[in-house]
Amino acid sequence: MSQLSFASLHIRPDLLTNLSSLGYDTMTPIQAQGLPYILKGHDVIAQGKTGSGKTAAFGLGLLERLNSERYEIQSLVLCPTRELADQVAQEIRKLARTIGNIKVLTLCGGVPFKPQADSLEYGAHIIVGTPGRIKDHLSKETLKLTSVNTLVLDEADRMLEMGFQSALDAIVAQVPAQRQTLLLSATFPDKIKNIAKQTMNNPVTVEVESKHDNTSITQYFYEVASDEDRFTALRLLLSGLNPESVVVFCNTKREAQHITDKLIEEGFSALDLTGDLEQRDRDQTLVQFANKSISILIATDVAARGLDIDNLDAVINYELAHDAESHLHRIGRTGRAGSKGIAYSLFSVKDGYKMTQLEDYFEQSFQAGALPSLSNLDKPVRKALMATLQIGGGKKQKVRAGDILGALTGEHGIQSKQVGKIQIFDNWAYVAVSRDIVQTAIKKIDAGKIKGRSFRVRLIGK
Repeated sequence: MSQLSFASLHIRPDLLTNLSSLGYDTMTPIQAQGLPYILKGHDVIAQGKTGSGKTAAFGLGLLERLNSERYEIQSLVLCPTRELADQVAQEIRKLARTIGNIKVLTLCGGVPFKPQADSLEYGAHIIVGTPGRIKDHLSKETLKLTSVNTLVLDEADRMLEMGFQSALDAIVAQVPAQRQTLLLSATFPDKIKNIAKQTMNNPVTVEVESKHDNTSITQYFYEVASDEDRFTALRLLLSGLNPESVVVFCNTKREAQHITDKLIEEGFSALDLTGDLEQRDRDQTLVQFANKSISILIATDVAARGLDIDNLDAVINYELAHDAESHLHRIGRTGRAGSKGIAYSLFSVKDGYKMTQLEDYFEQSFQAGALPSLSNLDKPVRKALMATLQIGGGKKQKVRAGDILGALTGEHGIQSKQVGKIQIFDNWAYVAVSRDIVQTAIKKIDAGKIKGRSFRVRLIGK
């Protein structure tokens, strides 16, 4: 039996059966190195690039230790953003689906506090949340961590960069000292070393390649002379790439909003993702991007943390990041889980020191390339092929993806190939449909029923 096989591990048979059904047969390097220590109960520091499989590694560890008959919080997973917390919770639920009766509760800001408190009254096995909201629940005594045996700090470097140090200290103080602590990070700055020293007991360090090399992500750099030239360069890259899905990074909210407005004026399908967005608007922006209803997402670093989009064509750095580690996180949005990725970066003469930092960090020399021909500006702008519909029913109304698909494709309905990604939230759902049959899809849902009920439906975006 291969040492890279999950079957080589001493984990419960129902977990192995589920892993096989999910197609998880071979471990990634970080799983192969880290899981044996995690399963033995060691504190573990796992350092690896985005998309290396860290979530499944700690998810399997905490599920192996979990006693589903004890209806109390046994594991706490802390994440820097709501989006990452949602992704982690979803992955844990997927890994736990053969165990049965496992309650995973997500506690994040940006949503009402009281419904979360009400859910906590009924208990949970696993809590996944952001430090600020977890601290709020602890201070109001709606959350008790006295039975936690596994503490996970996911993307710990991002949490510290976002100013969560005091919240982390307050939370850790209320978790039993006799516990397993797992710390996961793409980078390992001094702040991470300090928090590891404060919270962990003789941790084992597992490290896999944390820098994306040119076999996974190919990087291209282009020099620009002015802000006007910078936007022209962006237009040329977008016209030449003709992307279905690309993230453009800016350093400020103002710049991101400005670039978004200019791209929309030029006919591009674009939305911005900045810290000024209300949570509902942020959710809808990310849904539209994931659904391929918009092609270009213009984001700041903080706003894009936790962003996990499949099949991203490329990342474009409209401006170079402030440091090499932030650049690594940006380009890590593409080339995930072993796939190939492309990153384009624009720089000017004043960015010389940043270029030197990047070359030192990646241990390679970067040369400025030639931008696509100006004739590309005459090419027609690619329009998003999909559009997103919002349906006024979700998990709490027992709506499932299959129910929505059936409502759309039933008698005299649209074809299943015209239906894209379906995402279910607590009280609403989103479904992507081909843009040319939007009105037909709306009429189909309006005229029919889902779960025997009528739900409102509307087009979001344009």
